[in-house]
Amino acid sequence: MPHLIRRRLMTALPTLAAILILSFLLMRVAPGGPFDGERPLDPETRAALVTAYGLDKPLPAQLALYVGRIAHGDFGPSLVYRDFTVTDLVRQGLPVSLTLGALAMVLALVIGIGVGLAAAIRPDGHRDRAWMLIMTLLSAMPTFVTGPLLALIFALSLQWLPVSGLEGPSSLILPVVALALPVAGAIAKLTRAGLAEALAQDHVRTARARGLSPLRVLIVHALKPALVPVASYAGPAAAGLLTGAVVIETIFALPGLGRYFVQGALNRDYPLVLAVVTIYAALIILFNLFADLIYGWLDPRARG
Repeated sequence: MPHLIRRRLMTALPTLAAILILSFLLMRVAPGGPFDGERPLDPETRAALVTAYGLDKPLPAQLALYVGRIAHGDFGPSLVYRDFTVTDLVRQGLPVSLTLGALAMVLALVIGIGVGLAAAIRPDGHRDRAWMLIMTLLSAMPTFVTGPLLALIFALSLQWLPVSGLEGPSSLILPVVALALPVAGAIAKLTRAGLAEALAQDHVRTARARGLSPLRVLIVHALKPALVPVASYAGPAAAGLLTGAVVIETIFALPGLGRYFVQGALNRDYPLVLAVVTIYAALIILFNLFADLIYGWLDPRARG
């Protein structure tokens, strides 16, 4: 396990650096600019803004300046939100996005593992096939479909929950469920497949021969090895929830980091977009490292 952690950490910094440089260059070469609004600025004002934000310098100098700021924990000024720095916007939006993603991941694991267990109690029965059909449909539905559909039913039609904004815990229910359902469907299918393989192992057959109940055999003897595929999927799934929150936060008008990313990309706010990309990349690397640790705990053979 320590060898695995060292290996992952040794690749994390070069990966982050490559993502930062590539994102920086892509933002600069894309057409348009942060000061290209509906009402064009006069040349003097535009030149003053370009100079004030250092956009008149060569690209290597701009990149070096930006990397130096990040090294000191400063993402620089926002080119659009003039009253806030990018660090201020990140400080406001990141807790919302992390809360949304964490709750969605917990809900997806509870639903997915629970349904996988329920389906595996009586394999190849009507209940097993029905659950797997439902989970397959859920895993195939993207968040930009589940989000508006849930809002239409539970917010607009039934008026049980708020449709947008962040006014309290109830405002997170629909976004969390919309994010969690596709991931829950995939986890349920992985859990069911893992249980089918685990139940065929010799030690599980021995436990059955000793007269243990089917539920006890599933939970005590088969569940841990069956969750190995789920652990492998957990890292990319957490990353998917984080990036999928960009769509959900826009649909439900949540003041999260994903919404700032969309607005920053549309407004060509270079520092804001780069900050969000850097933070997302760091979190994705962290999630995958955590998933590797869980995988090593579930399957000792994978430990390096």
